[in-house]
Amino acid sequence: MTSVERTYHHGDLRSALLAAALENVEAGEAPSMRAVARRAGVSPAAPYRHFTDRDALDSALAVLGFDELHDGLTAALADVPSSATAADTLGVLAVAYVDFALRRPALFRLMFGGACDPENSERVRASGRMHELLGDVVARLFPASDVISLSHALWGLAHGLAFLHLDGKLRPEPTSDVHARVRSSVAAILTVTEGESV
Repeated sequence: MTSVERTYHHGDLRSALLAAALENVEAGEAPSMRAVARRAGVSPAAPYRHFTDRDALDSALAVLGFDELHDGLTAALADVPSSATAADTLGVLAVAYVDFALRRPALFRLMFGGACDPENSERVRASGRMHELLGDVVARLFPASDVISLSHALWGLAHGLAFLHLDGKLRPEPTSDVHARVRSSVAAILTVTEGESV
């Protein structure tokens, strides 16, 4: 019995369906309702008990991804010493962001592959937590800055680096080289703006 089937037989159908959908995504398969039901070992109608359609299933997967990414960023930030520079702190967050993308490439693409439905409160909440975390860090490091604009710029840098590595424009290995590249990119941007008003 697979882990997905064990989850289902323990009575948590929704979690079993999400686990099956995540396995489908990571295997490079489209998580259709029928394919997810087949992998979870349930009837084709079973997924509709929890998800109205494929978009609802994708949004639920995105929520899982945003929560995992947020947890990873939070854990990385917790390891940053109080004496760390702004470049070091933001470099750690950027590395954690790119690491997540490289570890969960299919899920990362799904999370950011379309517009966030403002009617989906869970997805809005989950993505908002990530932005709030970065905004709080930027506000602490650069209290006189335009926090929203600077947060967007730094997120754009990390996000762009993630996709450059995912798409092979930058080599995604070895890990030490990726980390050094990400950190130096963040440091370079902050060095350029040191003499400017941020």
